Amino acid sequence: MTKSKKPQSRGYIGKFLKTADKAIVQGIKDADKAIREGIKKADESLDTGIELGIISTKQARIEAKKLRKQAEKEAILFQKNAEKEVQRIRKQSEQVIKKRIRKIRQSNSRAENLRILEKLGKLKKAGVITEREFQQKKKELLREI
Repeated sequence: MTKSKKPQSRGYIGKFLKTADKAIVQGIKDADKAIREGIKKADESLDTGIELGIISTKQARIEAKKLRKQAEKEAILFQKNAEKEVQRIRKQSEQVIKKRIRKIRQSNSRAENLRILEKLGKLKKAGVITEREFQQKKKELLREI
């Protein structure tokens, strides 16, 4: 029994999308870490305040709740920014890919036009087409190059 291989994404699209996916995953990890660290620091500060008798338990709970909400809001904002960055990378990759495809098509088109021009020259030399027909087609092909 053979295992089927997972298809590999190749080229620029695959690389850019992989980069975008990594950015999302890292953004989520960073957001989760920030929330945990924020909550931990808030809890430590509040515990210290309670131990020193600076604040009451009720005040500490209220403050902890505020800090948790703030940390959650910041994490959501961080995730949204990561998603925007992914979209930016995807758009940029699409533009780069389209530009390169256009260049390749243009160079293929130019090469093809030159081959046609060469064939027309042979046809003119063989007497299959007239000088006028050759010159007319030559102008058309050279305009495209």
